[in-house]
Amino acid sequence: MKYMLRFIFSLSLLCFSVLGNAQTKDTAKVMYPERYGLRLGTDLHKIARSFYEKDYRGFEVVGDYRLTKRFYIAGELGNENKTVDDDRLNFTTKGTYFKVGFDYNSFENWLDMENMIYVGMRYGVSSFSHTLNSYKIYDPTNYYGENIIISGREYDGLTASWLEVVGGIKAELFNNLYMGFSVRLNYLVSNKKPDGFDNLFIPGYNRTYDGKFGAGFNYTLSYFIPIYKKNKTTTAKK
Repeated sequence: MKYMLRFIFSLSLLCFSVLGNAQTKDTAKVMYPERYGLRLGTDLHKIARSFYEKDYRGFEVVGDYRLTKRFYIAGELGNENKTVDDDRLNFTTKGTYFKVGFDYNSFENWLDMENMIYVGMRYGVSSFSHTLNSYKIYDPTNYYGENIIISGREYDGLTASWLEVVGGIKAELFNNLYMGFSVRLNYLVSNKKPDGFDNLFIPGYNRTYDGKFGAGFNYTLSYFIPIYKKNKTTTAKK
């Protein structure tokens, strides 16, 4: 509970800092160290979903590396296994994915704070397979109008790639431990489909029912590993 309160407090500081910076007139120069390093963590949503959704298993590792005051190299590596029971068919998709790109931190931190309100982009690639468990066909001689065909056919060697626009926040719970949330808008660039079957779900991308556009989100818990520091000068209240 205390960690959640600290997370809420950090988010409040994000808001109050913006207002405070706009109102401050009487300032002084202050020297402080800026830390640079690697932040690693995991997507809590995929872990939780694996427990409460019986037809889903997934895990994602997230990371970023601070290049400059504002820019971070960022990426995600994950695996998903999902069974979809659609109106006409039932299939299982499993595979791995990798995303790489950057984040830009638009938030002006107080002194040694390292919270983020950021936007960014990713390029994602996925390698996966489908197993067509069963499908339905229309049969006018059947009282119910359809027959269920048990298949079990596998479609291997499938790939897809896409672009993501990312927006999110990261706030420090306590020393070096961060909780974050991000939303993603996806655009499908390439999509290798099997013969006679479509890629209705792509690991890392999500559903493809809406054509080339998709969306997703994650909740992350990550730990920052400092590597080196740079001394910076900023202004603060007298």
